[in-house]
Amino acid sequence: MLGGCAAVPAPMAGPAPPPPAAPTYTTVGLERVLGQNASALTRLFGEADADVTEGTGRKLQFGSGICVLDAYLYPKAGGGVPVVTHVDARQRDGRAIDRASCVAALTRRTGGR
Repeated sequence: MLGGCAAVPAPMAGPAPPPPAAPTYTTVGLERVLGQNASALTRLFGEADADVTEGTGRKLQFGSGICVLDAYLYPKAGGGVPVVTHVDARQRDGRAIDRASCVAALTRRTGGR
């Protein structure tokens, strides 16, 4: 009677699936942002919603109803004016969005907003 309560061995699992591929990032569509200084970004997008400095780095954040763009500025080797070396983008709810699409949306916001 107790034989029906015996534990059934779990089926043997195959090899673990490979981890998801790391996202690839291109710079297509980011030409207006990469390599630009803070003044150029302000002319393009309007005033930043956030401006954070840490060490020699600076992050400017711009947002619209569609997305949020974080532009990271660092001085070139040997010093000089910090320029954008990397950008991240996300939808307002945190989901992923193409970085170039976010740049395009931000350049179209009214009055720099």
